[in-house]
Amino acid sequence: MNVLTVDPRQGGVVSRTMAEEDDKGVRILQSLRGKICEAKNLLPYPGPNKMRDCFCTVSLDQEEVFRTKVFEKSLSPFYGEDFYFEIPRNFQYLSFYVYDKSVFQRDLPLGKVAIRKEDLNKYSGKEHWFTLQSIDPNSEVQGKVHLEMKLHELITETGSVCQQLVIRVIECQGLPLINGQSCDPYATVSLIGPSRSDQKKTKVRKKTSNPQFDETFYFEVTRSNSYTKKSQFQVEEEDIEKLEIRVDLWNNGNLVQDVFLGETKIPVKNVKSGASHKAWYLLQPKDNGSKTPKTDELGSLRLNITYIEDIVLPSIYYIPMRDLLLKSPDVKPISASCAHILGDICRDRYEAVLPVVRLLLHYGKLVPFITAIAEVELEQTQEANTIFRGNSLATRCLDDMMKIVGKHYLTVTLKPVIDEICDTNKPCEIDPVKFKEGDNADVNKDNLHYYVKKVFNSILQSSMSCPTLMCDIFYALRQMAAKRFPGDPHVQYSAVSSFVFLRFFAVAVLSPHSFQLRSHHPDAQMSRTLTLISKTIQTLGSWGSLSKNKLSSFKETYMYDFFKSFQDETYIEEVKKFLDEISSTESKESSGVEETVILKESEVHRRVQGKQGFLRSNFKKQWLRLTTRELTYHKHPGKQPLKTIPIKNVLAVEKVDENAFNRKNMFQIIHTESRLYILANNCVEASEWVEVLSRVSRCNQGRLNFYHPSAYVCGNWLCCKAKSEGQTGCKPCTATMPENVELDIDCDRETERIFSLFISNSSKLHKMEDACATIAVYQGPQKDQDDYSNFIIEDPRETFKTLKSIREVTEKLQEHHDMFKEKRSTIATYGRKILLWGSFHNLYEEAEL
Repeated sequence: MNVLTVDPRQGGVVSRTMAEEDDKGVRILQSLRGKICEAKNLLPYPGPNKMRDCFCTVSLDQEEVFRTKVFEKSLSPFYGEDFYFEIPRNFQYLSFYVYDKSVFQRDLPLGKVAIRKEDLNKYSGKEHWFTLQSIDPNSEVQGKVHLEMKLHELITETGSVCQQLVIRVIECQGLPLINGQSCDPYATVSLIGPSRSDQKKTKVRKKTSNPQFDETFYFEVTRSNSYTKKSQFQVEEEDIEKLEIRVDLWNNGNLVQDVFLGETKIPVKNVKSGASHKAWYLLQPKDNGSKTPKTDELGSLRLNITYIEDIVLPSIYYIPMRDLLLKSPDVKPISASCAHILGDICRDRYEAVLPVVRLLLHYGKLVPFITAIAEVELEQTQEANTIFRGNSLATRCLDDMMKIVGKHYLTVTLKPVIDEICDTNKPCEIDPVKFKEGDNADVNKDNLHYYVKKVFNSILQSSMSCPTLMCDIFYALRQMAAKRFPGDPHVQYSAVSSFVFLRFFAVAVLSPHSFQLRSHHPDAQMSRTLTLISKTIQTLGSWGSLSKNKLSSFKETYMYDFFKSFQDETYIEEVKKFLDEISSTESKESSGVEETVILKESEVHRRVQGKQGFLRSNFKKQWLRLTTRELTYHKHPGKQPLKTIPIKNVLAVEKVDENAFNRKNMFQIIHTESRLYILANNCVEASEWVEVLSRVSRCNQGRLNFYHPSAYVCGNWLCCKAKSEGQTGCKPCTATMPENVELDIDCDRETERIFSLFISNSSKLHKMEDACATIAVYQGPQKDQDDYSNFIIEDPRETFKTLKSIREVTEKLQEHHDMFKEKRSTIATYGRKILLWGSFHNLYEEAEL
């Protein structure tokens, strides 16, 4: 086990060694979900035309991982772009940069928002306006440096005694990319005092973000003549107070100016005489003594950020919690079940239902659970025309189910037509108030009519692609609705259309970027077009609006007039036929031809082979595309593929060591013919490519068990020095077969999130227990009604029994978490230092405090 001594003022972590229990089963998983909403009052352009063409980026430290599209000619651009990604590495800051797009020169940074990792929870799940800060190159730092320092007595040539300071620069980790490539770093080591500034320098290390220096430097701490070589003394306090060690990291610019990468400062008094002090230090911005510049004039940025860190324990610890949740569909009444109680206490958190849906879906328990809670909601519905219109537990579960199970269905059905609409972008405005100069009402109406028919026909012809699980739930809803309102022949169709049209297709048309149908939020004109199409699709799909000849859903006269062109018996029959097909339990006759769907595509750099074999620096920019059938790379998007690799031929997908090509974020695709080395644009993109390629190829025959993490150069593998290029790999492959290949659900992680929700809402659980006891004793709500009026308690004794089980399993699981935290970060204070047990990865946040 590593014993780490941390200096909280300097961010240093000192490593020692002792025996430790094996913690390999514990995973720390980070994810980030958010929305870049808008900016306002940006700095005007210094000229007659003060407008700017702005875009926004998201960065982990200094590594860009997401970029919005450019919003033209505005100082208050509205972006409205959602983002989500798993974070594959540790980081210090999450930063948002606003840039002014330049055609001929470098994009101009206008300001930034930088949030420390430990502060992200302050803003979680809510929108905030952040003031833009100025961008100082000397503040853009990331990474850490490993130092060893020693102070000991030295006898000089003259016989006098002084103290010698020995500083060893061992290595750095996580230095930033410079212009998209690994930097050429070197370090300067300085001893600074009131009347001295001695500086020494390491050698430059080429093309690496994790340089190994291992260079030692010596500094004399001079003394007065009164000291003799036989004297024994400690370093004088007055001298030590004025001396400071400073280590600066720089990127060697060759012909241009060197770039500052970060610094760390350590007072010499912290280094005890005769003892070795070995520590990791987080690099800090340069302290130039200048005052913080005014930021009022730079503008502000509205963001919605949700950062989640899941500490996932070994699977065995989640069995009691998971078993309790999986019993939910069988509990009578359903309101007394564990899953229903979670939804009840987390009504204000829409995302709380998702882990329950994923877990029940994985174990085949979702259909009976949704059926049970939908039946309860139907019993409380008084009018047929309000069926499933609220934001209830049933509708939330169904929404999440359709997003998970229907993702492929949406892509097959809507992506081609959405792409056509966005690429052609014909004017479709039919509101006379919003007409622009030159708009033709008839032409716009025809354009909109054409788009609506394309979307609607694509939906009506898609019933054979509707997932079986969705069909099973739609069938159950239809039967229950008909039973609840036997006098209304249309309600059985309304029960289905309220989900598949209003909450599925229409929402995806309105926000295609949120469903991965488009990469960016559409511009203002396209958003308006999609809004008009979505409103029409909602009404077309509403069985009541068509069959009863009602157009009450349209308050606008122009929409009423436009929709009348669809008032035809043919549309009514087509909608009825479609709803019949997707709510039937009969097996469907498939065409036998699986639709090809694009899973991921992006611009990457591929390592290519020259006349003399593979060159470590020979990379070409190309377009990589992955579908459900094949992997291809192209010179440009839309061009014919330069190479096609069938998915069935992929044998392994693994990351590549940085020292193989002096590049970060590289991965390799090993297939039956050879191997493909790909350089991604950032760590998130590299991780996403590896994940999706591994998922689609996990069932392939002949998959490799071992691979080479480096490259074959000059007749040998750099990783293991094997001479033969066909030599079996030296490192085990990381991809393993998941329990659910199709959906790839991490059940332990979902159970951990459910546990976290119960812990964060423990006060509500206690109130619910009190409410059960009160109702059971007084046979009804007799006192303190405000404490439990929001809870659904049909059977207080059964509900109390479940609550007791929830408390027992959460307390037991909390004990396991506490044991892990104690093992990883048990703190014993020694004056101004802290002793911690655990790995480096999890302790830098403690070091920064």
